[in-house]
Amino acid sequence: MMNFLKKLFGSEETSPEEVKQEQQAKDFDILKYDGVTALKQHLFDYAVKCFTHALELKDDGETRDYLAQALIYTNDLPAAYAQLKHLSHLEPDNKRVWLRMAEVAYMMADYDAMADACEKANGLDSEDVYVNYTYARACIGRGDFGNGIALLTKAVNLSADNPLWEARLLRGQTLLKMGDMEQAEADADYMLEHIGDNEDALLLKARCRKAQGDNENALAYYGKVIEVNPFCTDAFRERAEIRRAMSDTQGAQEDEAMLVELESRGPQVSKTTEAEQNIQQKTEQAYKDVNPFG
Repeated sequence: MMNFLKKLFGSEETSPEEVKQEQQAKDFDILKYDGVTALKQHLFDYAVKCFTHALELKDDGETRDYLAQALIYTNDLPAAYAQLKHLSHLEPDNKRVWLRMAEVAYMMADYDAMADACEKANGLDSEDVYVNYTYARACIGRGDFGNGIALLTKAVNLSADNPLWEARLLRGQTLLKMGDMEQAEADADYMLEHIGDNEDALLLKARCRKAQGDNENALAYYGKVIEVNPFCTDAFRERAEIRRAMSDTQGAQEDEAMLVELESRGPQVSKTTEAEQNIQQKTEQAYKDVNPFG
């Protein structure tokens, strides 16, 4: 009764520990908010400092994920992976955490770690399109093309109503590496039929024609790639090889000269077709779906 009256009339004294906890809670909120703001403004080093100090006050999953994002942008991939690994211990049933770990492992070219993370995600949801696609990339990175193709085929089938074109493209590229030119070209043709003149699909088609010795059609498709993206160094390089093989020395020299010029300029911004934008949007959405906190 006395405690109630003290609270009612404001006579209860706040202990030093309570004051400290309240201040820490306020400081945490401020640091987290400042970190998120810095992240949106691409002030990544400052964001890392804010999130790091915030986590010293309170171990918060969302803040730790933000810190991992900021570390990725600063190219400190091992530190980002470590943060996500810590988060995976806190939320072992969150498949998005495992997928985010897999993506960071992919950026580090650590395909064993990527496969381990994908296996955990697959155990939680084996029917997820992006889980299968990511797992396939891990397998291919390890040289396990057979399982990679199987997982990509599953991803293609699961996304039939809303295609993840990256899965079909990677399947075609991998099949070509394996020497299955017919099936690789089938994937290229399917993409060209459904999404139009996409640079990657055209390049795959050109390579399939080249691999089968159909130099005339290969040249035509390399030409289409260059129409879509005049900065595609692979197209100029590979077309020059065909032209030289066909004794078109002048044409080969022109492509080689353009290749030297493009490489001297450094990376260029590609002209993006509507079909390419569709692929990019779907891929970006898939990355958003990996966000552990929605």
